[in-house]
Amino acid sequence: MLEMMKVLLMCVRNHSPTSKDDITRFWREEREEGAVYSVYLKKVTYHSFCALENEKGKEFSHLMWETQKIRVIKAGRLEKLVESLVTVKGELDSTYVNVFLATFRTFATPKQVLDLLIDRFKWLRKTGTDSKEKKELHDSQQRTIKSVISVWLDTYPDDFREDPDYPCLHTLMKFSERHIPDSDLQSRAKHKLEKFLKEASNRSDGGIEFRFSLCDEVDHMMDMDYVKSLQLMDISNQRLAEQLTYKDAQLFKMVVPHQCLGAVWARRDRKHGRGGNVASSVLATIEQFNRVSLRVIATILKNPELRASQRARIIQKWIETAQELRNLKNFSSLKAIISGLQAHSIYRLRRCWSSLPKESIELFQRLAEIFSSENNQIASRELLMKEATAKFPEVDISSKTTRRRNMQKRQSWIDNGIVQGTVPYLGTFLTDLTMIDSAISDRTEDGLINFDKRRKEFEVLAQIKLLQSAAQIYNFTEDKQVWIWFDAVRVYDETESHDLSCSIEPPKDGATRLKKKSSSLSSKPPKLDGSKLAIFSCGLDDRSSICSSLDSPVSPTPGMSHSSSTSSLVSYDSDPPTPFKSSDSCVIRVSLESGIYTNTHVYKSIMLRNTDHTNTVIDKVLDKYGIIHGRHEEFCLLQQLSDGEFLIPDKANVFYAMNNTESELKFIARSKEDQQTRSLHRKRGRRKFRIT
Repeated sequence: MLEMMKVLLMCVRNHSPTSKDDITRFWREEREEGAVYSVYLKKVTYHSFCALENEKGKEFSHLMWETQKIRVIKAGRLEKLVESLVTVKGELDSTYVNVFLATFRTFATPKQVLDLLIDRFKWLRKTGTDSKEKKELHDSQQRTIKSVISVWLDTYPDDFREDPDYPCLHTLMKFSERHIPDSDLQSRAKHKLEKFLKEASNRSDGGIEFRFSLCDEVDHMMDMDYVKSLQLMDISNQRLAEQLTYKDAQLFKMVVPHQCLGAVWARRDRKHGRGGNVASSVLATIEQFNRVSLRVIATILKNPELRASQRARIIQKWIETAQELRNLKNFSSLKAIISGLQAHSIYRLRRCWSSLPKESIELFQRLAEIFSSENNQIASRELLMKEATAKFPEVDISSKTTRRRNMQKRQSWIDNGIVQGTVPYLGTFLTDLTMIDSAISDRTEDGLINFDKRRKEFEVLAQIKLLQSAAQIYNFTEDKQVWIWFDAVRVYDETESHDLSCSIEPPKDGATRLKKKSSSLSSKPPKLDGSKLAIFSCGLDDRSSICSSLDSPVSPTPGMSHSSSTSSLVSYDSDPPTPFKSSDSCVIRVSLESGIYTNTHVYKSIMLRNTDHTNTVIDKVLDKYGIIHGRHEEFCLLQQLSDGEFLIPDKANVFYAMNNTESELKFIARSKEDQQTRSLHRKRGRRKFRIT
């Protein structure tokens, strides 16, 4: 399975599979009505047997070659993209089919695609009677369309799970019964419908819906006496690491790759037809990540009466557990623990960090370096690609003690026939997909769907599927006692964590509260390098959980501002991310504010270029929120600063007009009417103040 995924990924990167002897080169671009194609010339070698015999009376062959023309669709209308699922010769292009089925939800619905496939099938049957050659070709294309639908039904069955009416399945059954009654497509569609109806019935009959909780809910039917007696220090590092890996692997295997696409999961206001969030599998992984980080913080901060040395032992235990996770190649919870330890409320505990042994400090630094944001997290990417399908993690050679311990573990795994799987940090892939979505337009200047963008996205999705295969290798079982303790841990929000931290070690300036807008980090633990951190942030919107994945680097150094969340309920939020910026472009976060459209709680990312003026940027923002172009004159653009807002002039070049000293480039497109109302209120407030 792993080898198959590697081959598929390589084929997508090369646009078409080639052998070592074949040479494929780009030739030109061809256009036709509703589509743009990239044309490649492929040199193919083959042997041609000669009819003549040589001196020994045996046939001999010549090594010959020919050049084949290959067309790959680059952009097109939806009809043309669906038509390209079947090649001109009636063959199945498996590479294109995989890319299309994995990404089409960003520009079409399953019903639209199914209707177009059925219409194409009917048209081929109707027009395939002119000649024998044409009939054979059209028959071949019809068989291929049937194969595409079969692959789709087997690979992405949730596209057809549209309860309560299931229109796609009913359409498919009627089509099969009328046009291809001798196939098994009708029975397979009927079987899927019966399965979905049974599952829906079980849910309505009181089936248990699994959900996470950030509060201290515990199943009172379990042994509560044991829960009260179980403490963090009672759980061995290996036991805790194995349980975190068990949960992370289960969730990562259930991630639906196409839900990671920036154009899908970032639309947090969209709901699935079944009433759940359209990216539920991604959100479950994010929430588990937050749960781990929150409990790292909570276990360290609770019991303010603990001495610094006792609190240091808790920090040391989490560092050692992180090393166990590293040995298990679980980069998700490893990242969560490092993020929790780098949180401001923990990182500022100078006396606690000073009480840690030197070996623990060095180990923490090595683990934190894995997720350094330097050069687009190149360290974690290289490590993941190196160990993704390896049997064991690499042996740490920087410490003699760690190297000896890891060698002993490796030998015990070999002796017992144990192979370690891999759980990646999903935020890396979500960031890549968000960057692709921000940097590349969904449509070309001609209004065609940009399918080259979908190929780039599929490269990331294929890596996720490859790692999901690696996550299947784990063989841990659930330890309910550990999870009862885990869920019973009382967690704190950002303000509570800061207050507890200040009560443990009061800041030098005497401040005891975390301000809503910002606070100055007053201290820094010794010997720590201030490695940057990237975490997930979760919030609550419209009574359902919404989450956003941002690589949010934080430098825990004096003078850095600390942001607060805009959500009504936030379990844990990160400091502002360092903006991606080059000499001619950068990625900015944008939101929309007006009387009709108010989405300040939902941020999206767009690419800002050094040629973009105010009206262009506003158009990009409106396009991100699905509002028709040409209404930029109704809006103004403001940059959110740490001390207020900056109004960008109407005809300014935004790239040069903005304040680029901010740690986060965040903008608001606000209706001019709302902006005038705000300005009027501010003026009245100032007059009132003067009178008083």
